[in-house]
Amino acid sequence: MEISAALVKELRERSGAGMMECKKALVEAQGDIELAIENLRKSGAAKAAKKAGRIAAEGAIVTAANAAGAVLVEVNSETDFVANDDNFKRFAQTVAEAALASGVSDVAALREVAAGGETIEAQRAALVGKIGENIEIRRFVALAANGGVVVSYLHGKRIGVLVAMQGGSAEVARDVAMHIAASNPQAVDESQLPAELLAKEREISLAQAAQSGKPADIVEKMVAGKLKKFVAENTLLGQPFVKDPDKTVGKLLGEHKATVTQFVRFEVGEGIEKKEDNFVEEVMAQARGAAQR
Repeated sequence: MEISAALVKELRERSGAGMMECKKALVEAQGDIELAIENLRKSGAAKAAKKAGRIAAEGAIVTAANAAGAVLVEVNSETDFVANDDNFKRFAQTVAEAALASGVSDVAALREVAAGGETIEAQRAALVGKIGENIEIRRFVALAANGGVVVSYLHGKRIGVLVAMQGGSAEVARDVAMHIAASNPQAVDESQLPAELLAKEREISLAQAAQSGKPADIVEKMVAGKLKKFVAENTLLGQPFVKDPDKTVGKLLGEHKATVTQFVRFEVGEGIEKKEDNFVEEVMAQARGAAQR
C-alpha cells in the first residue's frame, strides 16, 4: 500500500526513529501507526539486548534535588559523542528525577519505575534502538537533608558531588562540594577511612622507614608522621581548602559552625575497564586480510 509522507512524519515525531525505519514499519503494519509504534518499540528492545554486552564507559553524571534531599546518578554510553546528544541528556535527567521521586534504593528497582507513562527500562531500550549504542544506568545514590542541607555540584558532565551538611549555609556546602570535586578526598575524617587501608599504609611506611637505619623509636616517629600526612591528604577535613590553601576544610567548617555528615563523589567511568582501540593495528589487520584474499 501507499504510505504518505505525512504519516511517516507523524511516526517520526512520535517514535523518534529514522525516516526509512518509520516507512518500513508503516509498510509492515499496513499503515496502522499504532501497530508500527509497537513494532518499533519491540525492535528497540531487541537492539538493546544485542548491545547489552558492549562496554559503556562514557556518559554523564546528573543530579536532581528537592527540599528533602538529592540524588546523584551516573548514566553511561559507549562514546562521548552520544553523551552530548540531547536525547541522551533528557533520558539521564529523567532517570535522576525518577530516582528522587520514587525513593527506590537500587538500579534494578529504578529500571521498573514509570516516568511519563513508560518505565525507565523501556525508555532506555528505545533510546538504545534509536541511537545505536549501549546505554546503562550504572549507579545512583540519595542523601537526605535530615534538617540540614544537601547541596549538589557538577563539574561539567563528568564529575558530580553531593554534600550533606548540618549548620553553616548552602553557600559553604557548595564551596565544600566544589573542593571535593577538585581534590577527591576518600572520607570525611580518619574514622571513616577503612582500617585495612590504614594498616597497609602503616606497613609500607614502616618498611620504608626501617631502611633508614635509625633507632626503633625514631622509626616509629617517622611512621607516625607519614601516617598523619596520609590521613590529612586523603580526608576532607585534613585537606587544604582549594579556594584558600592556607586553611584546611576542617577549619573552614569550624569557622561556620558546620559539620559535613556525608558526601558522595562520582566520576564518569571510574573503575570501568575500557577497551583500548589500536587504530594502527586495526588498519594493518585489514590490510593483511585484503592481501590474503
